[in-house]
Amino acid sequence: MEDMNVHGGPDAQGVPLHDFSTNANACGPCPPVLEALRAADPTRYPDPRYMALREQLAAFHGVDRERIVVAASASEFIARITAAAAAGEGGGTAVVPALAYGDYARAARAHGLTVQVASATDPLAPAACLAWGCEPSTPLGQDDPELAARVDAWPADRPFVLDRAYAPLRLDEPAAGSLGPRRLARVWQLHSPNKALGLTGVRGAYAIAPSGAAPAMLARLGALAPSWPLGAHAVAMLQAWTDAPAQHWLSGSLPVLATWKRRQQALCAALGWEPIPSVANFFCARWPAGVPLQAGLEGLRAQGIKLRDCASFGVPACVRVGVLPPASQDALATAWSTLRGRWM
Repeated sequence: MEDMNVHGGPDAQGVPLHDFSTNANACGPCPPVLEALRAADPTRYPDPRYMALREQLAAFHGVDRERIVVAASASEFIARITAAAAAGEGGGTAVVPALAYGDYARAARAHGLTVQVASATDPLAPAACLAWGCEPSTPLGQDDPELAARVDAWPADRPFVLDRAYAPLRLDEPAAGSLGPRRLARVWQLHSPNKALGLTGVRGAYAIAPSGAAPAMLARLGALAPSWPLGAHAVAMLQAWTDAPAQHWLSGSLPVLATWKRRQQALCAALGWEPIPSVANFFCARWPAGVPLQAGLEGLRAQGIKLRDCASFGVPACVRVGVLPPASQDALATAWSTLRGRWM
């Protein structure tokens, strides 16, 4: 059976020369974190309870250590908290954004949950046991104008998970109505810093439980966790993530990414694509009419250029493009010029 779990990145043709299909920080890898990875000791197991790491993450976010839950990756936590929610309610409904990372719905269906598309105005299903949000969102990289209302309407005794994978890569100021400290304290916050650090090949994530998280939910998450979810390199990455050198590097990378993004949006418009506004280090663009999407993507891939088809996100006739340096942007323009004559 074909695997429908679609992602960007390397494929059967190997690593693309210019990979616009993922959203890693193109200024990376982060040098101080890379140094920490090289110094990691892979000959020993980490502490199975990750006490020092959890203390560090808790201090970084200003919360109690007991609220920190480590995970092998964001996708592993998505699957685990879905399983925990389904077990706690004995089934029910998972509420997901209309446009979202596919693993939310995929995990829900795998655990027998019905999937409901989120709306601030539609009533919640009586059996709604889990909700998802993401800001900046994927695939569009936008703020969710309904997120605050959805959090306010959600029952406090059921998990609402806010995926914050792209929060460190925000290039614009948060919109009015974004979640403040009071609302953030009500949700599960999922962090996966490897994108911000330009190190997506190192898997490791963590969640911050709500201030009043149900002990039963925390217990189920612990019972469902694999032994040693984080290896030595993931521990080193997350520890270095909280240190000043990594945060200083990240802050310095954002203005560079913003400059590259403006150039890349202008280039896409010149190519005949229509960029869709975003606040993150990636954006979507509408594919030009008259050019077959799959044939165009395959033609670009043959020249070392990979884009992400947004059909799997529910956005047909669009591509998602991560921001890359000018040299990669110029390579995209050159490759496109060799193809467009076939159709235009």
